[in-house]
Amino acid sequence: MQINNPLYKNQGIHVVLSLFTVEDGIFKVFLIKRKNPPFKKKWILIGGACYNNEDVDTAMKRELYEKTRIKNVVFEQCGVFSRPDRSPVCRMIAISYIGVIDINRVKYLKETEKTEDADWFSIDRVPPLGYDHDEILAKSIEVLRQKIFDSDILKNLFPKNFTLPSLHKAYESILGKQIDRRNFRKYLLQREIIKDTGLYEEKTGRKPSKLYEFK
Repeated sequence: MQINNPLYKNQGIHVVLSLFTVEDGIFKVFLIKRKNPPFKKKWILIGGACYNNEDVDTAMKRELYEKTRIKNVVFEQCGVFSRPDRSPVCRMIAISYIGVIDINRVKYLKETEKTEDADWFSIDRVPPLGYDHDEILAKSIEVLRQKIFDSDILKNLFPKNFTLPSLHKAYESILGKQIDRRNFRKYLLQREIIKDTGLYEEKTGRKPSKLYEFK
């Protein structure tokens, strides 16, 4: 590596998080609105630049907190986006992440030093995003859909105990299609993704529902 080679200069790393939830059966993503150029007043995914003294996971946690005040999100790397012109400032390679969270336990700031708004958006009503975040979001949705039957990533969407209908509704919302309820329960139990807790959710005027938890 020739450190003085001009082709190495003015490069950086972006970290970008697609943070998802399901609210009342609607699949949603969290967006922030930029306050400053570039892409001033454009909605984008959560993220920013990685500092020279931190790894990318640390940078993602910091950016998430600085831009939203949200903490304790479990996320995982999703992809790399390296188109040379993806940022108008300089060459910025993006490391993308996906995460899910229970909307009932999220508190966030609507405005920060670098953002003027923040909100949840239904996946089918996402406005045009700044940078290449439309592409990153599309890839993140694709990866999440591939993962939800082979991992317990959705456990972060729910409290410790949940009913099967609520889980079934979340899966259908994320996948964008109907799933046979009987086969759905059988599949998750056989793959040991969930287990019966032996407890029931009591609701006035309704038959008690079994409670499950992720293994």
